[in-house]
Amino acid sequence: MNVINLFRIALRALQRNKMRAFLTMLGIIIGVAAVIAMVAIGQGSKQSIQSQLSSMGSNMVTIRPNSNQAVGGGARLDASSVQSLTLDDITAIRRQAQYITAVSPAVSGRGQVIYGGNNWPTTIQGVSPEYLTIRDWPIKDGIPFSDENVNTAAKVCLVGQTVVENIFTAGEEPVGKIIRFGGIPFKVIGVLAEKGENAFGQDQDDIILAPYTTVQKRILAITYIQNIFASARDESSTDNATAELSDILRTSHKLKKGDQDDFLVRTQAELINTFSSTSQLLTVLLTAIAGISLIVGGIGIMNIMYVSVTERTKEIGLRMSIGARGIDILLQFLVEAIMISVTGGIIGVLLGIAASELVTIFLSWPTLVSRSSILLSFMVCAITGVFFGYYPAQKASRLDPIEALRYE
Repeated sequence: MNVINLFRIALRALQRNKMRAFLTMLGIIIGVAAVIAMVAIGQGSKQSIQSQLSSMGSNMVTIRPNSNQAVGGGARLDASSVQSLTLDDITAIRRQAQYITAVSPAVSGRGQVIYGGNNWPTTIQGVSPEYLTIRDWPIKDGIPFSDENVNTAAKVCLVGQTVVENIFTAGEEPVGKIIRFGGIPFKVIGVLAEKGENAFGQDQDDIILAPYTTVQKRILAITYIQNIFASARDESSTDNATAELSDILRTSHKLKKGDQDDFLVRTQAELINTFSSTSQLLTVLLTAIAGISLIVGGIGIMNIMYVSVTERTKEIGLRMSIGARGIDILLQFLVEAIMISVTGGIIGVLLGIAASELVTIFLSWPTLVSRSSILLSFMVCAITGVFFGYYPAQKASRLDPIEALRYE
């Protein structure tokens, strides 16, 4: 029996029981749609996290004080109050680091920014001009502050989009205006391009950037620095840059062999790997749960094929009596099972893609339907049809023709 005839016979058999065939497909449809949607949500979340972290500077290395060091009585200090980082560390990094292209000290504080009758609670961060390069943060309007502004502790600043929207409510041009933060006047010399939220849900545009010396002296009244931001030469150099920075800082802090580091070095790659691993694990878990529907759908196919074999026992006997071989009967029922499974898979893929789009539209969750998930779904459907359809088909192929013809 040729393949075309097998498909024609299988199609006619399914058309005779359209509703039963559809209900049999339903388990496969739901299973495939659920798998497609779950994988799309997982992949979309993973891609969104990676892009958000990369927007913070894909080569960025962050150094902060080690607040896990216990002090008297086992108490631990707040990270912002630990004074283990100084400007000498910045000088040492600039002189000795080979894998670092830019480095910036950082200090920050929170308070009210005021312009005219408007005020807004925000964060002011003191940095050096290299910070914009490290964060890959362009200027939308105006100019960045310079090294001379840092050396003279000039009262100039750059403002983020969120700050602009909340204090320049009348549509004024921010550049050139004087704002006040903590009672100190600052001249706005530039507006930062919009960054949006980061992977932690924090608004990156709700910020004011100023020379770190200005924030140290006029806002915080401190001489130490709270964080150091650096940029590795490229993403492949981040591990070497991390090791190099650790060596430089241990030497700068005069730490002996065996002494615990009083600083922490972190890279964006570490955060990306951590979030990606978590997202991948969640995707696998959700996909496994959704995959249970495919197993249930396969059992449904097996059940309905058993029913079909019983109902068509006389037909099987008649075919065998006019020369059909056991392999012909087996292939006939196997093709029926595969057609049910694959047709259900096609409908399930379309439904899964539609569900992913609806999730993005109505819930604003990022989704990404990959070709690999679609191909995998088709493979699983075909395997499901063969696996769960083979045993009923084999049973049909082994029927005795005479007994089959006598069956009532």
